[in-house]
Amino acid sequence: MLAIIGGSGLTQLANLEITRRQVVRTPYGDASGPLTFGHIKEHEVVFLARHGYGHTLAPHEINYRANLWALHDQGVTDVVSVASVGGIPADHGPGTLVIPDQILDYTYGRKSTYFEGSEAPVTHIDFTEPYCDKMRRLCMQAADLAGEKYFDAGVYATMQGPRLETKAEVNRLERDGATIVGMTGMPEAALAKELGLCYAAIGVVVNYAAGRGNNATAIQFDEIGRELERSMHRVRAILEHVVMIHAD
Repeated sequence: MLAIIGGSGLTQLANLEITRRQVVRTPYGDASGPLTFGHIKEHEVVFLARHGYGHTLAPHEINYRANLWALHDQGVTDVVSVASVGGIPADHGPGTLVIPDQILDYTYGRKSTYFEGSEAPVTHIDFTEPYCDKMRRLCMQAADLAGEKYFDAGVYATMQGPRLETKAEVNRLERDGATIVGMTGMPEAALAKELGLCYAAIGVVVNYAAGRGNNATAIQFDEIGRELERSMHRVRAILEHVVMIHAD
């Protein structure tokens, strides 16, 4: 079964024919909200709003473990995550779509593994390739069918939040190799890997990162809102193709 995790600007799928909503209890507490089951073009899909359906959870407050566990518990095997991000290079301006292939993790204090506690064995996962290649390629194929341009690789720097970054921090991220910056990429990707989920992300650039482009001196928050609205219409079209390809 395929699941879609929606980030900022994607708290619901307009093209989802909802059949039921289900609250899933997990050993790790409550997920961001009930799982929404439904169909897109007659194909089953599960949707979860990462920040809650009222967008009430900040990135550092999200129960990532409960979210991924709830999806896995309901039989989900494949996940597409949608995340709003800032663009770092000049060619990653607002409206750019990125299907990242690597992650840098700058978060702290988040519950980031299922393997903890005195009774749990010490377990290491291979995180050389943090995203599932099968789902990445499926997302690219869907974007092609939707007629959308995208970057087929990128490095997603995950910051703690909820504040945005300083110019100096963004300069450091660029030196580290990051091309996009957000706040929710980790530990979500690692937890998905621990559960054996085939997980990929679509990064939607809604603004230049601090110190770049039109945000040279300050972030233009009003423009972020407008770009979110424009870009998520395009993302919904891509997701529709993702669902149809996945079902074939």
